Amino acid sequence: MTEKIKVVTLGCEKNLVDSEIMSGLIHERGYELTEEKEEATVIIVNTCGFIDAAKEESVNTILDMADLKNTANLKALIVSGCLTQRYKEQLMKEMPEIDGIVGTGDFHHITDIVDKALAGRKPVMVGNPIFNYEQKLPRRLSTPRYTAYLKIAEGCDNACTFCSIPIMRGKFRSRTIESIVSEAEDLAAQGVKEVSLIAQDSTNYGSDLYGELKLPELLQRVSEVEGIAWVRLHYAYPGFFTDELIELIATNPKICKYIDMPLQHSEDRILKRMRRPGRQQDAKELILKIRARIPDVSLRTSIIVGFPGETEEDFSNLMEFVKEIKFDRLGVFTYSPEEETPAVRLPDQVPDDVKEYRANTLMELQRVIAQERNGEKIGKVLDVLLERYDGRNDVYIGRSQHDAPEIDGEVFVTGSNKGIGEISKVRITHSFDFDLSGEEIA
Repeated sequence: MTEKIKVVTLGCEKNLVDSEIMSGLIHERGYELTEEKEEATVIIVNTCGFIDAAKEESVNTILDMADLKNTANLKALIVSGCLTQRYKEQLMKEMPEIDGIVGTGDFHHITDIVDKALAGRKPVMVGNPIFNYEQKLPRRLSTPRYTAYLKIAEGCDNACTFCSIPIMRGKFRSRTIESIVSEAEDLAAQGVKEVSLIAQDSTNYGSDLYGELKLPELLQRVSEVEGIAWVRLHYAYPGFFTDELIELIATNPKICKYIDMPLQHSEDRILKRMRRPGRQQDAKELILKIRARIPDVSLRTSIIVGFPGETEEDFSNLMEFVKEIKFDRLGVFTYSPEEETPAVRLPDQVPDDVKEYRANTLMELQRVIAQERNGEKIGKVLDVLLERYDGRNDVYIGRSQHDAPEIDGEVFVTGSNKGIGEISKVRITHSFDFDLSGEEIA
């Protein structure tokens, strides 16, 4: 009987890409992939280990899947991803339900792990995370057919005091331009119209491999791939955001006018404690320059509240900074103390209830700002990628180039004659806190 394998993905888009490669390898090996956990004889849980909440979700998911050994067809439970990279010994010792473990740099050996786990050998393959996607591997997309993520680099060299990514993913490693463009061509051949370029630090792309920043050249090359309509950029850290990059985003019609730039905080004292490059004035000047050259740009950032030493004055100043800048999109995270990171040892840790209060307060401010920014789009015509149809209300639901998959707002479209996965021109008629609605005009 052919084994049926289900891959469960937790965490970020980078993890999703790893899962899609594992699925491709499993399919190529002759195993059958299934979406139904009750049918699966092997389940692979690709975990996240970034913050406490993610680690808790990963552990709970492992335990939930393990129950299927008693209630369904499960023979082998394999755990991969960031949690295994950090805690391989603890997982194997404390969770006997696990039948095999593979780390972030070894997931391309997943079929060997599956074979050994089914043979009862409890394999552990967790080495240094140095794999960098240069070799061409099969990939089975789990996203809708018209959109996909494209990993351009792995790991990180920034050594922020709060972050465990270098521990789990290793040092920053760029892929070659040729390998990325080749994968973009493969994705386009499958019908993908939108590619989202992802890395932990995308603006640093090429510095290790070519000795210079190569993101503008890479963006240009990917945008030239036939069939690709939108190229989206994620995690563009401000320290390496060049004038050349701004000019390319401004002038290339295929590159989404959307920049995801994680700042983490506004106050210089906190940024220094975080060991973040640059200071508040640097960020302000960069944002002004970007908006001057790309007036219709949508800026997204991430903020951490409750970092050790953050005072009421720091938080008040952060609120004023967000009011002043008016980010189009903003994600707020409460500081999570991570083992083996310098921030754990810092004095003046902020109580959890204060963190939660500050996060809620900042998100309420952002809701008001987002509503205001959305209101400015009424009357404008936007290209909208149609993603699904709501028959009850006879509307299509999609995203403009100003909205990334899963994390940002949506556009409700009436009067469309196009299909799912097509791009429609839509005149915006109404705005809401985070979403828009409008009528198709072409």
